[in-house]
Amino acid sequence: MSFEEDDRVVLHDKHSEHDGKVGTVTQVMDTMFGDATYTVSFEDGQETGVPADQLEAAAEDAEAEDAGATDPDDDA
Repeated sequence: MSFEEDDRVVLHDKHSEHDGKVGTVTQVMDTMFGDATYTVSFEDGQETGVPADQLEAAAEDAEAEDAGATDPDDDA
């Protein structure tokens, strides 16, 4: 899957401090092999050179989850 700038994505890289977090694609770079790598920005930093196979499109409600929003009906 390919992504465009401003797409919301989830990073899957167990070696990254941003693993499992939702971020925004801020740059798309084409490699000399015809593949794309991405720069993804998060609230507390960014990852560069991320291949598409480490990204997944974020769900529409991921912004609320990522911001730490809670369900108003939750009795916690």
